[in-house]
Amino acid sequence: MWDNALPSFLIGLREGLEAGLIVSVLVATLVRSGHRSRLPHVWTGVLAAVGVSMGFGAVLTFTSAGLSGQAQEAFGGALSVVAVAFVTAMVFWMRRSARSFSGEIKEKVTAALNIGSGVLIITSFLAVGREGLETALFLWTTGQTAGESAGPLVGAGAGLLLAAAVCWALYRRVLHLNLTRFFTITGAALIVIASGVLGYGLRDLQEGGVLPGAAAYAFDLSGSVDSGSWYATLLSGTLNLTPQMTWLQIAAYGVYLAVVMTLFVRGVRGADASGAASSAAAAPRSTPVAEAPAPPPAITEAAAPRPAVAPGRLLPRWVLPVAALAAPSLLAGVLIAVGGSKPASAATIAVSPAHCGRGFTAPKPGRQSFQVRNSGSRTVEAYLIDPATAAVYGEAEGIAPGTTRTLIATIGGGSYAWRCVPTSGAAVTSVAVRVTGGGTVRAVLPVTERDLAAPLASYRAYVQKGLALLLTRTRTLQHDVEADQLDQARRDWLPAHEQYASLGAAYGTFGDFDAKINGTTAGLPDGVKDSGFTGFHRVEYGLWHGESAGSLARAARQLTAEVAALQKDFPHQDFDPADLPLRTHEIPEGTLQHELTGATDYGSGTDLATAESDIKSTRELLGLLRPLIHRRAPELPAAVDSWLRRTDQLVLSARRENGSWTPADKLPAATRQRLDGAMGQLLEELAPIPDLLEVRKSA
Repeated sequence: MWDNALPSFLIGLREGLEAGLIVSVLVATLVRSGHRSRLPHVWTGVLAAVGVSMGFGAVLTFTSAGLSGQAQEAFGGALSVVAVAFVTAMVFWMRRSARSFSGEIKEKVTAALNIGSGVLIITSFLAVGREGLETALFLWTTGQTAGESAGPLVGAGAGLLLAAAVCWALYRRVLHLNLTRFFTITGAALIVIASGVLGYGLRDLQEGGVLPGAAAYAFDLSGSVDSGSWYATLLSGTLNLTPQMTWLQIAAYGVYLAVVMTLFVRGVRGADASGAASSAAAAPRSTPVAEAPAPPPAITEAAAPRPAVAPGRLLPRWVLPVAALAAPSLLAGVLIAVGGSKPASAATIAVSPAHCGRGFTAPKPGRQSFQVRNSGSRTVEAYLIDPATAAVYGEAEGIAPGTTRTLIATIGGGSYAWRCVPTSGAAVTSVAVRVTGGGTVRAVLPVTERDLAAPLASYRAYVQKGLALLLTRTRTLQHDVEADQLDQARRDWLPAHEQYASLGAAYGTFGDFDAKINGTTAGLPDGVKDSGFTGFHRVEYGLWHGESAGSLARAARQLTAEVAALQKDFPHQDFDPADLPLRTHEIPEGTLQHELTGATDYGSGTDLATAESDIKSTRELLGLLRPLIHRRAPELPAAVDSWLRRTDQLVLSARRENGSWTPADKLPAATRQRLDGAMGQLLEELAPIPDLLEVRKSA
């Protein structure tokens, strides 16, 4: 973790200091000008900027999570390049602006005061928002580079806290800081770090298939350098130098570092020469004296050359910023060397078909971390298995050529081997090793599509039979409406809807048909009046809100037509067998979110009747999958059955003697709490099933 904290610490310190100085100048200017009442406008803009920056980070995270493995590599690589561009621009901008940005901010505040509070809010929002967006992008990029979020977040948090403390000290005049010198030192450090981020980003683009040369290595030291050692970890975490790098990475790293650092150093020398010339021609300036209780930040702007050691000081002025930058790096090295950020068993293990398991020796019992590297030319899936049964202890999917992943597994007594499964070609299993002691550890028996073929066939037959009954009931409902027998239609609506729910339609099981047959008003701009509001709930709304038979006839006919189309199309629909175990969890999850909250009640008050049908469909799926579940977790079916039964009893308690149902939002508070708690616990019991029955290529 600590090896990945330094780059984020540096960006957090620098960006936080930039934003903090801007806020300090804004506040000081308002206080000095007697406009303390305008301070809430500044904080409004600052908080809005922080919110937008956090939202931007969330968008990046959730966007990448929804992409395929190769697309994630391309997406991350592209944003790494963008982040480098932003950091480079920021470094050069602050080098030019460090001397004068305080005065520029004061001018903007003065202009804002003459126009209005809205402009002041926008001024603070834009000033801080830019730093926030840059920080969010760079943190997301470093998190992707590190492969974990703890280190970058800790580093960034420490940097931001230190920046806040420095800004407060500057504002209270207990600290003096030469901005030009500080931003010069941090700028040079960021250029070195950005060169590594650029190289890593280009590597991601190679692995994502955007750039060529993924297997053209400039050097490969992975056979002689342990990627889990403290020195390799520190170099990789801070500078993105790894034991194996392509020619494109090396070229980009060297060219960027040489060109950008040269331009940066020349700019610094030019600025120093210009500052010295102007100070020789101008009269000495004195630091402004505050005219209000809260003075402006005590920031020196390098107007004239100063001696290396100020009178009365024991240390040169450059010692503090250099120590602030060097201390985290030294601390990271010590912590990694002494404590180890990787377990001792983190020697690199090859997982290519040609060298599957090379470097693997008998690990120690306990929780271990393995560094698995694809030394081949094709993407592979790597599995740590029991060679006797092919049961899986741990897995790492989608390892691109030349990349290293961490695989964490708990090791007990028994035999262990590696299975390497390329995207094309036969799987290869390594030589087995035996571990003694450490107790026993249960591995997960792999599941193949063949194992799920019989349950899937039974499920399809169950649905096909259920669709025939559903079509009969929707036709009855349609006839009631067309015959203007709305009381009978209200009685026939629920059996038809219950039949549909019992088929287990959850999260797109029936594709586009589900939205047409059982869609809600969610996302529809005109709500219940929207033309896209169709199906059971559209008919429900009309029946319980006084619509005439004539206005409902079209919706009823459309519902029957969609059910008939689904019955015809279902035998030809593709159904991934791996989705079947997911349904056992997704159906009750949807029940908890929709039926138990009353969100899908459009007037009939029968949301709990639908919940009962959802439980029925979940029980049907569990029955089909029970043999597979029992082989992998013998105790799980009994626990699931127990909570399924409790939840079912609580739902059925809402059914009245005359057959009607108490709406979910009308249940006594205690009953609702028990029902929500039972459904939540049921979901907890069901949660392991998708992982237990995950289709693995290693089988």
